Amino acid sequence: NTASNKMHDFECTCKSDPNLKAVDGPATCDKDECKSKPCGASQTCNDPVKSLGSLGDFTCTCGNGVVATGAAVAACETDECIPSPCGMGQTCTDPDTASNKLHDFECACDKDPSLKATDGPATCDKDECSSSPCDVDQVCNDPVKELTSLKDFTCTCSNGVVSTGASAICVVDECAATPPPCGADQTCTDPDTASNKLHDFVCTCNSDANLKATDGPATCNKDECASSPCGMGQTCDDPVQSVGSIGDFTCTCGNGVVATGAAVVACETDECAAVPSPCGTGQTCTDPDTASNKLHDFVCTCNSDPNLKATDGPATCDKDECASNPCGMGQTCADPKQS
Repeated sequence: NTASNKMHDFECTCKSDPNLKAVDGPATCDKDECKSKPCGASQTCNDPVKSLGSLGDFTCTCGNGVVATGAAVAACETDECIPSPCGMGQTCTDPDTASNKLHDFECACDKDPSLKATDGPATCDKDECSSSPCDVDQVCNDPVKELTSLKDFTCTCSNGVVSTGASAICVVDECAATPPPCGADQTCTDPDTASNKLHDFVCTCNSDANLKATDGPATCNKDECASSPCGMGQTCDDPVQSVGSIGDFTCTCGNGVVATGAAVVACETDECAAVPSPCGTGQTCTDPDTASNKLHDFVCTCNSDPNLKATDGPATCDKDECASNPCGMGQTCADPKQS
């Protein structure tokens, strides 16, 4: 109706199919059937005539070229064993190659068909040494790494002893090690050499069989002089440095006096006998206690004045009064008796 002002009454008709029409807008004439993904996975969809009047003409094409027209899923006859997804030494079988069914292939071990797996390689081999069945310091070897050949692994000791299917009894004598595990002048004993037991050897001091230790050297010796038990100016000597001979050290004074096993020996030291004298000229030295090790107690007394004295060093006996400049300017000072 073009002879009036009436709007929105126009009609659109599909040329491909006059029955397909719409009022007040374009008609829906075409439809791409592939948009709904009607084909199976890994298949290619094609809709040659994208028209509502030509539905069902789409095709599904498999990777191997098989085509189905108007079917939701094409029968691609997929053989999953080509190429083989199984490991070396295995046979692949796909029980259903006439359909799109996936993940149903089976891998069977050639050396034992009873060992198989679905949708992946079968476990045909097993290295028994991977679980570390042997003891420390033993070498493991699995000659045939197969599930059908278990317990054939061997454990070999460093001394050549071999055991099959179990940890070896190496008969280890820890005392035979080089160098010996015990110290000098010690005897090593391994109480159990018929097993793999380690760290049970015993070290015994030759100087005293009661002194021993397990899994390491015993403490047989002790130098008592290391703790400096003697007094100052004394010489320490430990003739037998053994734990079994405690208290035999000696302290020797410079004047030859010796004490055994005593912390401080009475050296009877006369500090005034030192040369040169510890006091100054014109002074008398007195040591009030020469019968002991007491030091720094000597006294220096001025001969000019016995009241002037000092302990552990020279006394101050002389004094020059002129040193303080007591006289006036232009005068000469003289102190005839600097005492």
